Amino acid sequence: MAYRAKMAAALSGASVGQLARWRKGDKPLLVPEVSTDPILYSFRDLVALRSFTYLREKVSLQKIRKALGNLRELGGLDHLSQYKLVAHGVSSVVLVAPDGDHGVDLVDRPGHHVTVLAIGDVLESFPFRDIEVPSLRRPQPRISVDPSVRRGTPVVAGTRVSYDLVAGLLRDGVPAEEVADYYPSVTAEAARDALAFADHVDGISQRAA
Repeated sequence: MAYRAKMAAALSGASVGQLARWRKGDKPLLVPEVSTDPILYSFRDLVALRSFTYLREKVSLQKIRKALGNLRELGGLDHLSQYKLVAHGVSSVVLVAPDGDHGVDLVDRPGHHVTVLAIGDVLESFPFRDIEVPSLRRPQPRISVDPSVRRGTPVVAGTRVSYDLVAGLLRDGVPAEEVADYYPSVTAEAARDALAFADHVDGISQRAA
């Protein structure tokens, strides 16, 4: 699945403007894996972008850039979604070891081992500035994102019906209770969740960079 910048922003918590800055410069944070013209992100990219957003709540962008540079110097060559990065206080970023109990400092003392506490899961919802970044797998209770279903297109959970098709019906005036006339597997509650997610996706482009 290829995600355009607007959808990537909606599922990562970053603004469209932030994504633009993160993929530019001599040392971009992340270059879209699928395409740069047009801008198309992969599902793995979404996971990495959520990590940046998660980190950005506590540490500066400069620290994140330094951490990624040191990660590469220490031999980190896989896609960034493969690494678990957490803030260590407000001044450093740590690469968490597989056991989750310790990690390697990537900013203050690159390469030094440190103890890691209270690791969050960037795939779940988390607060960021004035918004709540939705769960990547369930951005709404009845909307799911699964790379094995329609190549990752957000759909009504348990179906292959894209959220935007359902949201379009409601925006055209079809009552939520009548959506099942068009898509029998979609309940009224799921239809409302589809509209709520569509509103979130549309609203993300209005956020300040």
